[in-house]
Amino acid sequence: MEAKAIVRGVRMSPRKMRVVANLVRGKRVGAAMSLLKLMPKKAAVVIRKLLISAVANAEQKGDVDVDALLIRECNIDNGPIHKAWMPRSMGRANRIQHRTSHVTVTVAN
Repeated sequence: MEAKAIVRGVRMSPRKMRVVANLVRGKRVGAAMSLLKLMPKKAAVVIRKLLISAVANAEQKGDVDVDALLIRECNIDNGPIHKAWMPRSMGRANRIQHRTSHVTVTVAN
């Protein structure tokens, strides 16, 4: 049995999110939850909430042992880039790119 959860448009760069995603990919749900709870990164909070949602989706699908679930996939994709301008000296401007992420977590037995 496989279940997944998706969140789109997270206001964090995919590069920063992938650091956390690489740590939890392939682990059991319980171990990943405790690891994410203690991790001092903003991405850990987002992925932990998404993992809770994926486990709830698995429970809704049918008889699933939550302790036996593994994180099969934890994909971080690029989302749309929000562009802004920052004023600089002598009338110039630099473009700022606020990157976003799409996160997908898949859990299975």
